[in-house]
Amino acid sequence: MKFLTYLFLLISIQMMAETDFDKAEKLYQQEKWQQAKSLFESYLKENPNNFKAIEYLGDIAGHQKKWDEAIKQYKILKNQFPKTANYFYKYGGALGMKAKSVNKFKALGMIDEVENSFLTAAKLDSKHIDSRWALVILYIELPGIVGGSETKANKYSEELMNLSKVDGYLSKGYIDEYFNRYSKAETNYIKAHEIGNSKTTFQKLYNLYFNKMKDKLKAQKLKEQFEK
Repeated sequence: MKFLTYLFLLISIQMMAETDFDKAEKLYQQEKWQQAKSLFESYLKENPNNFKAIEYLGDIAGHQKKWDEAIKQYKILKNQFPKTANYFYKYGGALGMKAKSVNKFKALGMIDEVENSFLTAAKLDSKHIDSRWALVILYIELPGIVGGSETKANKYSEELMNLSKVDGYLSKGYIDEYFNRYSKAETNYIKAHEIGNSKTTFQKLYNLYFNKMKDKLKAQKLKEQFEK
């Protein structure tokens, strides 16, 4: 009888823990970051090996721009699962955002690890779109003296093209826009929008017209067509 009582108690505790996790997930989806964080942390005290909860804590830290905390959580995950591309991508992303928030000298010392994290993610998963986008942006934004390269960016843009035509054209448009090649950027964004016809493709083309090309007529026409 004592055994059955103990068993029922264990089951009840487990159900409570699962309920706490579900509540935390709902709070996360509602973007109530601090409340979700508290519940996930409480849940982890009883379930220290629940790596999904750890990932949520990393994501919450990212939303709150607490890069050190995000790096800490994602580092646990990438070390625990060295063959999971997404953990390396998230770790590299958090590290990259921290690099943008510190002085240039300190940031230089972080670039290699950011790059290697994205490269590892891309290598681990030949279909991982986000890591290839990250590499395109990284190689375009970095100065040439520390590894920036349009050629490298184009390499991953081509890989995106093979995985997703929309992402391929958007990445090509992004590269052209960065170098003020607005006519070429327009062509690529139009192709992306014709295929995707999404809020993202619309915004990229609209922002190019409105903010870069200063063509308010084209911007307005595009908006009217998209909102039909």
